[in-house]
Amino acid sequence: HIHYLTGRPEERLSFDLQPEIAKRMGFEDEGSRMGVERFMKQYFLESMAVGSLTRILCAKLEADHRKARPSLFSFLPLNAPKKLDHPGFIIDTGRISIEQETLFQNQPIEMLRLFVLAEENGLDIHPFALSAVTRSLTCFTEAHQTSQDAIDLFLHLLIDTKDPGPILRMMNESGLLGQMVPEFGEIVAQTQFNMYHHFTVDEHTLRAVDAIAEIDRGECEWFPFGCGVFPDIQNKRALYLAMLLHDTGKGLGDQQVEGAITAKRASMRLGLSEEEADLISWLVGNHLEMSDCAQKRDISDPRTVSQFVDRVETLERLNLLLILTVADIRAVGPDVWNGWKGQLLKDLYSASAQALRRELTDEIEVANQLDELGNSNMEDAIRRNGKLPELMQQMDSAYWSSQMDSDVDWHASVLAPSDDGPVVQCRVRKDTESVELLVACQDRIRLFADIVGAITDEGATIASAQIFTGREGGVLDVFVLKEPDGHVFGMGEDSRLKRLKDRVRTALSDGHKLSLDKKLRHGRESVFMVDPDVILDNQGSADFTILEVTGKERYGLLYELANALASYELRLDSAHAGSYGERIQDTFYIQTSDGKKLNDQELTENLASDLLDILSRDADAAPRTPAQTLARARSAESF
Repeated sequence: HIHYLTGRPEERLSFDLQPEIAKRMGFEDEGSRMGVERFMKQYFLESMAVGSLTRILCAKLEADHRKARPSLFSFLPLNAPKKLDHPGFIIDTGRISIEQETLFQNQPIEMLRLFVLAEENGLDIHPFALSAVTRSLTCFTEAHQTSQDAIDLFLHLLIDTKDPGPILRMMNESGLLGQMVPEFGEIVAQTQFNMYHHFTVDEHTLRAVDAIAEIDRGECEWFPFGCGVFPDIQNKRALYLAMLLHDTGKGLGDQQVEGAITAKRASMRLGLSEEEADLISWLVGNHLEMSDCAQKRDISDPRTVSQFVDRVETLERLNLLLILTVADIRAVGPDVWNGWKGQLLKDLYSASAQALRRELTDEIEVANQLDELGNSNMEDAIRRNGKLPELMQQMDSAYWSSQMDSDVDWHASVLAPSDDGPVVQCRVRKDTESVELLVACQDRIRLFADIVGAITDEGATIASAQIFTGREGGVLDVFVLKEPDGHVFGMGEDSRLKRLKDRVRTALSDGHKLSLDKKLRHGRESVFMVDPDVILDNQGSADFTILEVTGKERYGLLYELANALASYELRLDSAHAGSYGERIQDTFYIQTSDGKKLNDQELTENLASDLLDILSRDADAAPRTPAQTLARARSAESF
């Protein structure tokens, strides 16, 4: 199929070809599972079988070769298999094996013991034993799943080992992990048709367990804050099980709702108490909430913190959810996790933990808490820097409670020499793996759109934007910039950073019109169909309307959205731009020009209509080969 479609000897099953081949091979949508995902699951299952058989065959050939190789000492009993203390198991040519092929058929639970012995002795498993596991899986019944011996062995492998990932991965390849936990078995080789997730769901899950184990061992250089939180966790078993089960709801509907159900069922079958099973179910049913809140909401808004704390309720849940969220993001794929996301999660955790410790979770109490924090931070800044620049003196608690001391000191040093004129400056932040661009000037209509256009023209991606407006109309905007591939923008290239600053300065005085006449791409991204969506929420913030937009990523999209907001003369307080493969999910906190929420129905309907038109533009472009247009498929949700 690939050869005929491409007209050349092509061996890569790329995104743009998958829906067309799935269609030609008869894979149709079934319920919430798309035909292309069913096709790719079957492909990966077959690939796993071939890979497993190949590894067993190669290991057996190697073992046979060692036995056959003549040696001066081959007649001595030193080379004979060594019996282990546990009956039926031996060490053969440096690998854990079994004496009799029928061991697992007669005692299926001993299959789990095989992996425990391999982990405890730090040895590989002999191909003879692995093939015996695969052939004996049908003997491992529901009665064995609920056996206390089997449960104890399984939980030992998951929780009590320093590095559970490799042994769980071997169990998964043999099929035993899915046999012991059928809910996990349902997601083996399952794919999600999007460009955000790099692995099948089961591999992603095992990588997430690896990430938790790293934090558990205190070896997590990529998020050291988590190593400080982990010792406070009281329900370690619930954390590991929730991670193993967190995506078992995928393909069944709403992944959090369905996952909570499957996680509760699995936990009860494993003999956990009702209380612990409920905790695991809650973690799985809310495993996206902290990530969504940190990346798509304004953490300095009291209602954001108050609503999140209301959902979490206890400090223990907050600790568990932080580690679960961090590991989940880390396991998505290369370059998905970065220091900027870590800082957002840390900020949300700190604000929430303080509210929970002081038992001040009401919105007014949280607002007072943030005001206190803001006043304290401003006083500390004055002690460190002396008199602050005029623009910083105009800022309210939203600025002072959301900025770290190092950020405030940098802002003060940059603004002090130029209190009257526009300021454009940037710095590389190694801790958040990003470039921060600081823009200070007088506010005006279309200012945000002009700055976004200038940034886009320089090839940078805006990860986040904070817009702080002073009492006398001055603005202090902080943009977090990255390369489109997630790396630090302009790292090591001073000339690019200088060009960026020059272009933004020009945009402040002369405006900026981004050229949108670039050729439409017909590459692999065009195979994805993303349903555009616009949500206007007046309940999520006390002072602002929250605008959420979802659509297909394309060049200059944020600039077009910002222009649309400017055409309605809306005041923008903050923007949170998120790119997830082929999908964008951007959030804006907006007000009318007189500082009120958008309550006018005609205004909101017209705005939503204009934004949907922008998001839908060029949405029908399909991928092509020289010979024909290819089929397309819906992009799966990116989380």
